[in-house]
Amino acid sequence: MTLGRKNSELIPGEAVVRDVIPAGEYWIDIVKKGKTLRIVDVEGNQAADTLFFNAADVAERYSAVDTIREQRNVYLSCGSRLLSTSGNVMAEITADTVGRHDTLGGACAAE
Repeated sequence: MTLGRKNSELIPGEAVVRDVIPAGEYWIDIVKKGKTLRIVDVEGNQAADTLFFNAADVAERYSAVDTIREQRNVYLSCGSRLLSTSGNVMAEITADTVGRHDTLGGACAAE
């Protein structure tokens, strides 16, 4: 798989929900199958610590190990499928203006 950059074809002004989350804060919600979650670093130089769980069974969560192994790439970008601990596709990166993301470190603490 060739990773790379791709601008979203979606129009931000047509978003059903648009939340701006201050640095250090969190957002939690259910993103239904077929829907798009867009994360934008509006101030620059921020990292979006992102965790995915199956809303029907929170024991099933995003697995960096399974995702990296199956895609044979440490870095994720457009086209990457994010796999769960059960091997299910939880999300797919459909647009990406950064070009590569490292999910090995997990989420950081406020400290």
